[in-house]
Amino acid sequence: MYRVQNITQAYSQAPWRKQLQWIGLFMLALIIVAMVAGIYLSVSAQASTAGREIQIMYAEMEEIRRNIEDMESQIAYLVSNSEMEKRAEELGFLPVESDEIFYILVPGYIKSGQANLAEPPGSTLPSIPTISPEYTQSLMDWLSERVFDPASPLVQEVEP
Repeated sequence: MYRVQNITQAYSQAPWRKQLQWIGLFMLALIIVAMVAGIYLSVSAQASTAGREIQIMYAEMEEIRRNIEDMESQIAYLVSNSEMEKRAEELGFLPVESDEIFYILVPGYIKSGQANLAEPPGSTLPSIPTISPEYTQSLMDWLSERVFDPASPLVQEVEP
């Protein structure tokens, strides 16, 4: 009996070792929680940075659109009838009356048809991209189709 007691005493751990093991396990759990929190914060920061960059790009797009519309309105003003008349008078052109116009007939000239530069608007429809069902099907739909339905495509393919 004395010998068995000595062996169990020799192999039993001291109380401070048990406390040290519990402290080690607690610290390990704390480190794992801190690492998960750090990864979460990193991913969240990257997502918010990407979101902010997208907002900045949308703001730049709107500013560019406003500039384009402003330039288009300036072009429309510059090619308006009143502005064109004013610039033509500044360059020395004079208005022409219908009795002052004469046409020159060119022998051998054959008038061709009207030039067709582009198709009329709305004649061509833009193609709508179609997405394959594999990319729009959820996991639950796929499982119900493959596992739960007795007549799934895999079973039909195997049958001769």
